[in-house]
Amino acid sequence: MTPLRVVQVGAGGMGRAWLATVAADPDVELVGIVDLDLDAARAGAAVAGDPTIPVGTDLTALAAETGAEAVLDITVPVAHHPVTLEALRAGLPVLGEKPAAQTVAEALSLAAAAEATGKLFMVSQSRRYNDHLVAFRQHVRDLGAVGGLSTRFAKAPHFGGFREEMDDVLLLDMAIHAFDSARYVLERDPVSVYCESWNPSWSWYRGDAAAAAVFTFEDDVRYVYDGSWCAPGAETSWNGDWRASGAAGTALWDGDHDPWSDLDGTPGAPAAAPSVGNEIAGALASFVRAVRSGETPDGEVHGNVMSLTMVDAAIASARSGRRIVIDEVLEQAHAAALEAEQDAAIRERLAAWGSVRGALATHAPDAATLG
Repeated sequence: MTPLRVVQVGAGGMGRAWLATVAADPDVELVGIVDLDLDAARAGAAVAGDPTIPVGTDLTALAAETGAEAVLDITVPVAHHPVTLEALRAGLPVLGEKPAAQTVAEALSLAAAAEATGKLFMVSQSRRYNDHLVAFRQHVRDLGAVGGLSTRFAKAPHFGGFREEMDDVLLLDMAIHAFDSARYVLERDPVSVYCESWNPSWSWYRGDAAAAAVFTFEDDVRYVYDGSWCAPGAETSWNGDWRASGAAGTALWDGDHDPWSDLDGTPGAPAAAPSVGNEIAGALASFVRAVRSGETPDGEVHGNVMSLTMVDAAIASARSGRRIVIDEVLEQAHAAALEAEQDAAIRERLAAWGSVRGALATHAPDAATLG
């Protein structure tokens, strides 16, 4: 089968990582790079191993000129909505970096745009593409009724740049990975959250770099997140330390190595699951398969919106000091999306939804088929 011809939008730091990944995948052919900074685009072409790759500032024009079959949106979050929308309107499926959009309202708009255009929009929630995480879920499945799941995250990175100036930096930029993984492991969606965030006196971030959140999931399961981005010493892995407790035992994962479980004194030995690949390379391979087969991939926008909603709800709880109901966040975002939407076809799709949770679940992939 011939490689999938793609145009990538965004050639910054994360964009260069994607360009190298695309170059290493024989099932993908990079036919163009779009960036407002043409020098960055040309530098990206060199990273991809071919300085002659066409570059430009106009996505629609470059995609048409190069015969692109799909778009990679590796821009900053504020650009995710306009770039992805332009690609979908041009009739091109999109694989985008997380988050789906800057706000839940914009993410709902893009979910409706995917419905209206009939084109795939998949979000690269790359940390789901981790065979250890898949194995951890297999262990959790053997625990019987699950009562609780927890993540402890402690790192102390000095990024410099925009992250150190962000509001709610931990929740916005990092916690979404853990929240999304919790949904994957529990195979349930959140109902409510109570969260507190703060910034330790020694923090080098302007916004809150530490947070603790308790989510209630469906079936009255609790998920507890305890995280900090200014915790030097005895740091966890980038995926955090995980513990799940169920009727039959406990499962543990340190985020870097094979998970294990104790079933009331007997080591757990769940059935192995197929490999999902590794991070962005795994996400890219999944996207290509989905475009070629028409299957709904893990990370399809309807299934991914809830992870972004968890972030917004946690931030709303931290700022208000009260428990936040997830459906309230979804309905408020839906109203905002309807009010802002200028495209008649997309607005029609948004207006046709009953409950937002129901509309998202209808189009999301079946969790039982993933991993």
